[in-house]
Amino acid sequence: MDTPRLYLQLAGRYRQAIESGALLPSQRLPSVRNLMRTHDVSLSTALQACRVLEEQGWVEARPRSGYFVRRPSRSSIAPVPEPESLAAINPDDFVGMHHRISSYVAKCAAHPVSVNLGGAVASPEAYPMAALQRAMARVLKHQPGLLVRAVPVHGDPGFRQVLAQRALEVGLQVSPEDIVITYGCTEALNLALRAVAQPGDTIAVESPTYFGILQAIESLGMRALEIPASPQHGMSVEALTLALHTHADIKAVILVPNYQNPLGSVMPDEDKARIAALCAQHAVPVIEDDSYGRLYDGPTLPRALKSWDRIGNVIYCGSSHKTFAPGMRLGWMMPGRWRARVDMLKYANTRPNDSVVQIAAAQVMGSRLYDRHLQKMRASLQQWRTQMIDAIAECFPAGTRLSPPRGGLVLWVELPPGTSSDRVFEAALKEGIRVAPGTLFSNTDRFSNFLRINAGQAFSPTVAHAVHRLADIVATQPSTPRVG
Repeated sequence: MDTPRLYLQLAGRYRQAIESGALLPSQRLPSVRNLMRTHDVSLSTALQACRVLEEQGWVEARPRSGYFVRRPSRSSIAPVPEPESLAAINPDDFVGMHHRISSYVAKCAAHPVSVNLGGAVASPEAYPMAALQRAMARVLKHQPGLLVRAVPVHGDPGFRQVLAQRALEVGLQVSPEDIVITYGCTEALNLALRAVAQPGDTIAVESPTYFGILQAIESLGMRALEIPASPQHGMSVEALTLALHTHADIKAVILVPNYQNPLGSVMPDEDKARIAALCAQHAVPVIEDDSYGRLYDGPTLPRALKSWDRIGNVIYCGSSHKTFAPGMRLGWMMPGRWRARVDMLKYANTRPNDSVVQIAAAQVMGSRLYDRHLQKMRASLQQWRTQMIDAIAECFPAGTRLSPPRGGLVLWVELPPGTSSDRVFEAALKEGIRVAPGTLFSNTDRFSNFLRINAGQAFSPTVAHAVHRLADIVATQPSTPRVG
């Protein structure tokens, strides 16, 4: 039987062959069946190895032809290394995310920004603004009474119907009645945390993870237990298994399996299935944020982790913010067996969402226009992301590392050892360039030499100049030896 990470060993063998020149650009890799026979591995292992090589930019898939070594299109840049999955995990690493974020926001507000590379949302031209405007106008024209009538308690039935239909595309079979509408994914995540845990409880999170998740955990009086996450595969199943066996007070696991923020990683299906089963076995609920899943490059939409949930143990959260309409602040959740408690918390916290936005969103999301929009947006993001990666590889100093994601909006860039991302952030901000320092994405300092860079905007001359200037700032920062 294949070991869980045998495909990584196989991918590493072929990466070394490419680096050494044994396999040349445009040369075809052995077929998947040949890989199975040559290395005595399963079909799944051979496919995973090829996908890892593709994710890391070493090969490219050609329809009906197989995998081919990529001809280098950019300067060489090494991938971010894998984390130490079984390193010691300390739940006391809790330094106060509110203070860090408040300081970040205050500094950003004090300086005008000409180029924003610090967010995790696409630029306005990437979204279907005209279609949304027409839909809103139609709703208000044909149903003016919506503005003076009470709204449905759990959300507009038509919108929930559309969401249930779209859920089929990520492997979920739910009825409209299983869905609760929220004010963005942030409210959904907060409701989920409050439904399954109490102040003082421990929540397992990816490390690094989106700072809003850390802030939500802190604001609810809970503690974050950081689980190492790979830039290729997301949260380490082995490290989570160890944590569940050694920390009896873990009350939930919260993660972003598809195009994780800030890593851009996509969890393999086998790991999604393992986490769903592992957490069900330990009676620990999973909170899944799938805000980025539809921003994929490949031919197939990644499945939701919840599609492996058989007992209602996974709370699925989604949003229109990244993929469709940032200005609507429209989210949703499928609470599973916590539905009654989520209903109570939602009603007590914010009451139902307004109907106008939901009905307008349903008109667009329920049409083919939505699919055309996503197809166009994915193509644009892939182009912009490639241009951003090329620029970083070309002009950032030696020692910079980056694992190119296969979708999403952000890049996780490791700066040369000893470079302070906080100092880079402050120096860049004085020149009107905003980035997100790695210290925002963990309660520890292990990512102090990382930056999250937004790749969700057209790579204009202004953006190109900002990236080159940012590279100069990184290159001129003094190196600070790490302590410990």
